[in-house]
Amino acid sequence: MKTPRKTAAALLAPVLALMLTACGGEPAQSEDGNTAAGIAVQVETVSARDIATENKVSGKISADNETVIMIASTAKCTAVYFEAGDQVEAGDILCTLELGSALANYNAARIGYNGAVQSYSDQKAVLDKQVQLAADNVNNTKALFEIGAASQLEVEQAELNYSNAVAGRNSALSQLESGIQSAKSGLEQLDTALENVDADGNVIAPMAGTLVTMNAAENSFISNSMPLAVIDGPDQMKVSVSVSEALVPKISIGAQADVYVSAIDASFSAVIRSVEQAANMQTRLYTVTLTVPADVGGLLSGMFADVTFFTDVSPDAVVVPTESILTSGGRQYVFIVEDGAARSVEVSTGLTGNGVTEVTSGLSEGQQLVTVGQAYLHEGDPVRVVTGED
Repeated sequence: MKTPRKTAAALLAPVLALMLTACGGEPAQSEDGNTAAGIAVQVETVSARDIATENKVSGKISADNETVIMIASTAKCTAVYFEAGDQVEAGDILCTLELGSALANYNAARIGYNGAVQSYSDQKAVLDKQVQLAADNVNNTKALFEIGAASQLEVEQAELNYSNAVAGRNSALSQLESGIQSAKSGLEQLDTALENVDADGNVIAPMAGTLVTMNAAENSFISNSMPLAVIDGPDQMKVSVSVSEALVPKISIGAQADVYVSAIDASFSAVIRSVEQAANMQTRLYTVTLTVPADVGGLLSGMFADVTFFTDVSPDAVVVPTESILTSGGRQYVFIVEDGAARSVEVSTGLTGNGVTEVTSGLSEGQQLVTVGQAYLHEGDPVRVVTGED
């Protein structure tokens, strides 16, 4: 029977040693070479600082000064002079399109519009003259009636002729105005279709900047469903995000937010410069725009960004690592070290941040909070404080 007892003792010894080290460190040795008692823990001094709730949303980078070139008509590209990533100047020819029929339609529409305007002007002059003659006739007939040279019937007939002349003029001018508006609408549609295109079919850069998108290819057809080109101006970049109605009241212009762009592995602070007051009709979200600092380089339009807004700030609060807080039966508690022993302290919590939590009651500044090894502790357990290198 002695042999099994010796075996059990041999097996129990390393288990006890492991419990003493708790975090996997080697047992500490006393001056006489014996193992020091106590569970190894790491601690930090409780202190106060500001904490805020962190709200992370996804957004997109774009240039503050961005021009999108659309050609609202399918056309063949005959030549391309720049590629995406090139720097362009205002007036540069980006590509050449075969737009013979579109340009002919545009010229015909402009001639039609100019003709409608001229016709309105000419007809108005004629009709105004007719109305004036009718008005003069009324005045002359009334003068003759006063001296007995015209009858009351003739006066009434003159007045009726005047009313008919005014009504006829107004009706004719209304029809001519409708013709002008129709011609103008057609011209504006073609203006949009051929904006930034000259009479030879050359697509002209309207501003200087970086050509971030170029969808035209030589001897291929361009689509009117996507931009032919996108030019970013030389100004600083911006970040646009969409936030919920619950978050938007907590965001204020001039406040800062943290931004991380994974494409270039860059983090920086950006200033909130605008908050839309009306939600998008489809998404019911509100657009928030942030200005990127001018010294942040490498950003391109279309890159995705993670934006963290800080709200519900608690200044000068007791803040501890979230993982130091334990729960049991709905009770939250931490361990502190007093006189070499672990003491359990019940706490109440408030805001949570990035890996930290506000403690609203239970802890005071200066106390030694157990941050590593707390899961192994019980009330009154002897402890020994070690560092991360121990």
